[in-house]
Amino acid sequence: MEETTKKQFTYRGKTLEELKKLDVREFAKYVTSRRRRTILRQFQEIEKFVNRAREKIAMDKPIRTHSRKMIIVPELVGMKIFVHMGNKFTPVDITGDMLGHILGEFALTRGRVKHGSAGIGATKGTKAKAKK
Repeated sequence: MEETTKKQFTYRGKTLEELKKLDVREFAKYVTSRRRRTILRQFQEIEKFVNRAREKIAMDKPIRTHSRKMIIVPELVGMKIFVHMGNKFTPVDITGDMLGHILGEFALTRGRVKHGSAGIGATKGTKAKAKK
């Protein structure tokens, strides 16, 4: 009679519920030093973004942003944010594993290269066809 228990998500020993109760500056204590410095410098911008995101969710509108440098904080977990990638917006579903990372890491700006077949004149076998 084994009980199937789902492992609860933790980040640096704190559960997601505990992290969501923290202020942005208090959450900075749990991230790496580079991210901590960024959060402490930009905490007003991050709080403003989180508040705007909550308002958009309440109005049932998509959250769209050009700010790729925004650090993911616990209040954003569970949201779907459309991040600009140069020519369009890419949807990013925020999960707990993304905490402390930057939004731009999850919206890639460079597409995957798909190599097709060689064109006419590109190989020795098609050189004769190209001259005609």
